[in-house]
Amino acid sequence: MNLKRRDFLGTAFAGAAAVAAPTMIRAQDEPPARGGRGNAAPPPTYTPKVEKLFKSPDRYPNALEATPEGLWVADQVSERVNLLDWKTGKSLKDFIAEGHNTSGIAVGGGYLWIGCNGAGTAASNRPFTRPTDKSYGEIAKCDMNTGKQAKAYKSPWGGTHGTIWDNTTGHLWAIAPGPGLALEMDPKDDLRILRMVTLHQGTPHGLDLYQGALWVMAAGDRLVQKIDPESGRVQEIWKLAPTDPDPHGMCIHDNYVYYCDAGLGGGRTPSPGASPSMIVRFPLVKT
Repeated sequence: MNLKRRDFLGTAFAGAAAVAAPTMIRAQDEPPARGGRGNAAPPPTYTPKVEKLFKSPDRYPNALEATPEGLWVADQVSERVNLLDWKTGKSLKDFIAEGHNTSGIAVGGGYLWIGCNGAGTAASNRPFTRPTDKSYGEIAKCDMNTGKQAKAYKSPWGGTHGTIWDNTTGHLWAIAPGPGLALEMDPKDDLRILRMVTLHQGTPHGLDLYQGALWVMAAGDRLVQKIDPESGRVQEIWKLAPTDPDPHGMCIHDNYVYYCDAGLGGGRTPSPGASPSMIVRFPLVKT
């Protein structure tokens, strides 16, 4: 039996009635070897060569989404959303969406799905407030041309980071950074949780589905993990250098990982060694 959103806290976190919980998959950095003898070798780790492309139209880009028509980028302070040309970075769409501390953006089912972090974060330091600001995390379902909310779903796990639409299933995935989970949900059933994959990362943030795998960017650990969504096994790791732009939102397009540097450290000022507002990429080359 799968878990309803309203039961998430009572079941997933309090441990009540395990049979009522969604499928729970634990990510494994070093999965057990066959036959139970010791551990398998750790996943291969690669060092990417990061290429700076262009600056976001706004100051604090925090979420990316790859689509054939262009690169979607959303700002975590202004809540501005842009659709950019892949080659030039020219804005093809530009509007203010009804999100709050936008930290994830997905395109699917004719809507934008915006992961919102709520109060106490970057958006709370804006010199203005908006009617759609909330003190809690949400996933907002918004119009793709205006950013107007069609519906908002309060997230019982708190703030929400990366979001991605699965075109093969019509399901929505999102990162719950507090409990360290990637969640698969059913948009046709009030975002009912179907599956939870545990993540062993420092601040899981960016999220994508590519070549049958979950790809998760850890802002704290400065790396990208390729994860098997069925077993939770970490298959490959791309580790950023200390001098590379800080990682936040992420997407994958034509075998390149694109990510953005939101330019905010813990003190809400540009981080040392970061490249604020930059959108960058690296190829999935195994070197």
